[in-house]
Amino acid sequence: MSAPTGTGQAGGPTRVAAGLRGPGYFFAFCLDALRGLFRRPFQVREFVQQTWFISSVSILPAALVAIPFGAVIALQLGSLVRQLGAQSFTGATSVLAVVREASPIVTALIIAGAGGSAICADLGARKIREELDAMEVLGIDPVHRLVAPRIVAAALVAALLNGLVSVVGVAGGYFFNVVMQGGTPGAYLASFQALGQLSDLAVGEVKAVLFGAVAALVASYHGMTARGGPKGVGDAVNQSVVLTFMLLFALNFVITAVYFQLVPQRGM
Repeated sequence: MSAPTGTGQAGGPTRVAAGLRGPGYFFAFCLDALRGLFRRPFQVREFVQQTWFISSVSILPAALVAIPFGAVIALQLGSLVRQLGAQSFTGATSVLAVVREASPIVTALIIAGAGGSAICADLGARKIREELDAMEVLGIDPVHRLVAPRIVAAALVAALLNGLVSVVGVAGGYFFNVVMQGGTPGAYLASFQALGQLSDLAVGEVKAVLFGAVAALVASYHGMTARGGPKGVGDAVNQSVVLTFMLLFALNFVITAVYFQLVPQRGM
């Protein structure tokens, strides 16, 4: 029996194939970028330039955003634990919330919003000026030459930025809990030492590194596939930021769920 050839009947598989084509191209791009990380020679100069650029546009916004994050967490959790009669554990809840969850998320949002948008705009401008095509004609792989250094730079900056955000967030939470809510400094620190562990900081750093790499991958892919002139570059930047946020929140949920299953938590 021959297959039906109606337009309505054939439209379903065609739309499914079109919907899967984009994720397939992105997955292939990620494999090429991963392979480019281990190819030699590594573009050290490009890596240093991108590290400096991403850090210069991310440090100040991250520090400013970390202060209200730490303050809001301290105020909310401080009020909650007082209602439960466990005010002595305010420090543990605030610091763990900042180190494990808030700090990597803030770092990811800043890297994606500031660094990722700049990466996408830069590569998109090169694409519409046909610089990437010219590199391929000359036998230069744009993924190895441009994308791999940006991925390593974004991951490194995210790891360092996560430490900065953690310190600023914890300090802000300490100030608002101890000074504004009348908490006890000794109890604030002692409760964190009782419930916190080194793996909490480690999982925050792992999240930050992965988030930075994902932000650079998404931004590079949308930049290198931009089309339609300057308007197309602007659309690619918007799409990369939105998609990065969606992927980061999903990835954060997966990592947190796996962490709680693999690492036993300390009890009171």
